[in-house]
Amino acid sequence: MCRLAAYLGPSISLSEVVIKPAHSLLEQSQHSTEAKVAVQGDGFGFAWYDGAKGPGLYRDVLPAWSDGNLLSLCHMIVSDHFLAHVRASTSGETSRVNCHPFIHGRWSFMHNGQVPDIEHIRRPLEAMLPDPLYAARRGTTDSELIFLLLLANGLNEDPKQAIETVLSILKEHSVYGRGTDAVRTTCVLSNGSTLYAFRHASDARAPTLYLEGNAELGWTLASEPLDADVKTWSSVAPDQLLTLTKKGSTLSRLHVGASASFVDV
Repeated sequence: MCRLAAYLGPSISLSEVVIKPAHSLLEQSQHSTEAKVAVQGDGFGFAWYDGAKGPGLYRDVLPAWSDGNLLSLCHMIVSDHFLAHVRASTSGETSRVNCHPFIHGRWSFMHNGQVPDIEHIRRPLEAMLPDPLYAARRGTTDSELIFLLLLANGLNEDPKQAIETVLSILKEHSVYGRGTDAVRTTCVLSNGSTLYAFRHASDARAPTLYLEGNAELGWTLASEPLDADVKTWSSVAPDQLLTLTKKGSTLSRLHVGASASFVDV
């Protein structure tokens, strides 16, 4: 499982989330406490916005702690909205095009989780992509395919409906019922002005995601709380679409079928 973090609010340097906190994303890349494995060393990346500009994108296959540019870039890049990710691969080889976040137009997207039947269902899922989106595919991960399916199913017009449709497509193609492992997914995505996040799992063990902050001081999302004061962080409820803007936050139920009682993993 990967680790991820995102921010929306008054402009700050990326280092305020990626580097400086006691349990920063960089720290989580080596010492994760709520993932299957403690080390996330299969690449990293971040996407950031600057008003109407962006997203900018930086990704590499090196472990985050080994990249000589990471510290400098995170201290120098100042943004009011960014996504960052460290990867522990479950699908696709270690390559730059398979590192998160993925971008298309104004959208940026990152994912933590697994679609274990992906090699068996990849062909019918890719057949659902219109030609321009199929041509936009660069890597081989289940994550990028989920992103492209969201775009193909109306992400620009209605993000909630697109998410519900794609989760239903995965269910229809039997990844929920016949796989030896469960489908588990936590996604964070943005169109440059609004930050969206959701958790879902077929076995009620959705990958973790926490929220901290408010509209005035800024919102931070992270796979694990970034500091010791965990009381300021709240777990994002599963099967809920969390929508964050500089004006506030909303939660709306995702209708993806019956689910059991959830356990954070």
